Amino acid sequence: MAKKIRIGALISGGGTNLQAIIDSCESGKIDGDMVFVGTDNPDAQGLRRADKHGIPTFVVDYKAIIKDVRKSEGAFTPPDDFDIEDVLSKQYLLSSNFDSAKMKFFMLTRAIAEAKLIEAMDVYSFDLLVLAGFMRNFTPYFIDRVNTTPNKPRIMNIHPALLPSFPGVDGYGDTFRYGCKLGGCTVHFIDYGEDSGPIIGQKSFPIQSDDTLDAIKKKGLELEWELYPECIQLFAENRLEVVRITHTLDNGEEMQRSVVRIV
Repeated sequence: MAKKIRIGALISGGGTNLQAIIDSCESGKIDGDMVFVGTDNPDAQGLRRADKHGIPTFVVDYKAIIKDVRKSEGAFTPPDDFDIEDVLSKQYLLSSNFDSAKMKFFMLTRAIAEAKLIEAMDVYSFDLLVLAGFMRNFTPYFIDRVNTTPNKPRIMNIHPALLPSFPGVDGYGDTFRYGCKLGGCTVHFIDYGEDSGPIIGQKSFPIQSDDTLDAIKKKGLELEWELYPECIQLFAENRLEVVRITHTLDNGEEMQRSVVRIV
């Protein structure tokens, strides 16, 4: 029997992907155990799913934290190890055209919340962090404190579209409105951008001319519940290798990107 990995999860809502992962752990489809479920939303229904399986839970209320920071009119203290210049130099979540003051405020408030998230997670020893409908983007501050081994990312996310098409919060809706004939879902490691990290796996489905948005979401969710456990199991088997590859553009310029190899 393979050694089991310890899995932590972050959610914001109902937690249907969380349930698929829990069920896969309990059935042996994933060689792993869920050791915690955290959320930014005190009302997240997925917390009840965790409770039913005896999985520890915690809440880091982002909305309340951001509200308190706004009330303090700048009199707030970021984490001691937070370096705003380092974070800004690494991130490509926000465009360079974004208002610099607003960008700094965003990074500062998120880092305050992320520090509390890290503190809550540090109670548990975990090998992999899965985002199962967690509706918050992470700054480099958080990512660097979870991904502590070079080329060994351990924050995994599932996205409701065939990346790199349609990143963002409404993948199925964007797919539907664009008139695509094919939809799908993607599991990837996260990086410093929005849904831009190296892809681990994808599943697709045909979109019929009479499909509604609800029909597309239903098709997609059913595939998500299959794909996410499969990708987590590849991680558990130590079969995911992240490598850097170089492309030469038509103008002769070289561009590097990270990709996942399944070994």
